[in-house]
Formats: sequence, C-alpha cells, structure tokens
Amino acid sequence: MIGYIARAVGAPTPTLVLDHRQLPRDEERLTPVLTRIREWLEANGRGDILKFALVEPSAHPMFDLDYRFVQGLTGGVDRFDFKGSCGHSILASVVAADGQAWLPKLAPGGRIRVRVVNNGDHVVCEVDEARRRSGSFTVHFLQDAGARLDELLLTGSPVDQLITGTGVQEASLVSMGNPYVFVDAEELGLNSVDELFGAGDDVYARMLEIRRAACELLKWPTDGVFPKIAAVGQYTEGRLAVRAISVPKWHPSIALTGTTCLAAASSIPGTVPERLARRAGLARGVIEIDTPGGSTAAAASVAGRGDGADTLHWVSVSRKLAQLDEPACIASLKNYDYKEEPAWLPLAV
Repeated sequence: MIGYIARAVGAPTPTLVLDHRQLPRDEERLTPVLTRIREWLEANGRGDILKFALVEPSAHPMFDLDYRFVQGLTGGVDRFDFKGSCGHSILASVVAADGQAWLPKLAPGGRIRVRVVNNGDHVVCEVDEARRRSGSFTVHFLQDAGARLDELLLTGSPVDQLITGTGVQEASLVSMGNPYVFVDAEELGLNSVDELFGAGDDVYARMLEIRRAACELLKWPTDGVFPKIAAVGQYTEGRLAVRAISVPKWHPSIALTGTTCLAAASSIPGTVPERLARRAGLARGVIEIDTPGGSTAAAASVAGRGDGADTLHWVSVSRKLAQLDEPACIASLKNYDYKEEPAWLPLAV
C-alpha cells in the first residue's frame, strides 16, 4: 500500500493521505489496518504522524473529493478518534490528490470542492498560488442553508460557568468545523502576548482541566479529542492572540477548524471571542489572529440584525500553505488487498 505524506503549514504533525478505495469503510475492520500502518510508521521513525486522511475522487456531482479524517491518539497505536475533522489535513489531501492526478491540475483561481464524510461539512479550497508540489489556499467552510448562530452554541448559552478544581471558569462552547472551548487568556493570568505564547506546563494543565470540565458538562468522554480548547487574548488593536492545545501538546499555531470556529464564535453576541473581538475594534465576523506559529485571517458571512438568530453562510480562512512531502510504501501492507463486498447479490436462478 502506498500512502502520501503531506503537511499544511501550521499543523502540529504531517498527515498520511491514503486511498480510501483500498480500505474498509467500517471502523471495526478499519482499525486493525490503521494500527498496522501506525506500527510501520513508528518502526520507520515516523511515529510523529498522528493524522490520517482517507481520500477518494467523489462520486457526487457537486464535489471533487470525498475526505474522511482519523486522528491517532496517544497511549497505544490501536487508539483512534473517528468523529472529528481537520482543516489542515484537508489541505494535505488536496495537494496529495493533485500529485496523484485525482484532480484537474491546480491553478490560481481554481476551486476544489471537498465533502467531509465524518460530519457532512462542505469545504471549498480556492487556489491562490500553485506550485509543482505545494500550494497556497483560501479555505471556505460552507453552510448549506445557513446555520443559525445560536445553534452553534453547544449548551445554548454564549458563556458557561465550568467548575474546576481551581475554581469556576467562564468559557464559550461553540461548534463550527470542530467543537471548541474558548477561554479569556487574561482570566488565566496571561496579560500579554509574550505571557500567552510563553505559557508553560502549569497553564497547559489548567486548560486541560477546563476542557475536562466542559466534557463533563456535555457528557462527552474526557479521554477523547473533542471539544478542543483555546485561550484567546486581546492585547493589540485590531488583532486577537490565540494559544491552542492539540494532541498531545501545545498546538504550534491553531487548527484550521479552530480558526473557523473562532470566526463563527466572534459573530455570536455574548461569547468570549465576540467580547474580545469588539474590544479589539474588529468588524463583526472578521478576525486577524496571531499565534506562536504565525498569523492568519478569517471572515464569516453572516446575515441578520446582529442577534443570535442570525444565520451563518460560510467562513473563509486565508493564507494557508500546504506541501506534498514524500510517498510512503507501507511494507507491512504490501500484499494487503481489500475488496468491498457488494451491497447486493444476484438472485439465484
């Protein structure tokens, strides 16, 4: 089996892109195959790869690629999360698919339409610049009929009081792209960009505790990947500063889905990000973000009168780079030959 290693700039790890047509569809049969792939990666010095993108040309006339994301978890090569998505891995999939001629050749102005199998998201990757093995993109996360902003709140409230071992923590629980917990960095005692970006193990542990409290409130597993968590600070006019946690460490920047979720959250009255965005003087739905790994921008297309009943049509994130690194010949699956059983059998004569 051949996989393709690709990386989106700002992602915590590379992504291994695999042809979904060569793999089982159900988790029970897929898990042992992915386990063998992780064993091979570790044996070959690539145990850092924890993101897996299962991709194929889409049979749907409205899409170019079908994409399924799997997150490898720590604590064992047989541990995976199949529920969420990853925007950086979508970009990795696009450049890998381009390298395999599964798509029309990437060119500036072109649009690659991606259907996310995990959660039904529709994503359009607009090509800003194309090179032989890399590209720069603006990524649009679409909402089919427009989602009500207040329906993106996981508890229905713009802020929740989370009970932790160190006291009550205010947070906003929002889901767009992926579910996130947003907290005000200043409430963590981080009063400057340098303090936020330089925060160490004590702040990391406290954020994990806040995330755990959010999981308990939502009645979600505390040992899973979701919701993710990010601290948001407002220290500079016209900008937000963000520090997020990935699996299993500080994120070098912020996930593409995290930027998307933050842009949506900043449009919902009363949330932590909305309050900080207003203080920064940002226009509604438009955010400029600084992270330890660089800067990016996002814009949400919102229609309505400025209340929670407004509708969200899409969120666009610009200045995203991705590159194809190398093929990976997975020797342990050299003779693996998966064939999907037909959904029907001919009638006996």
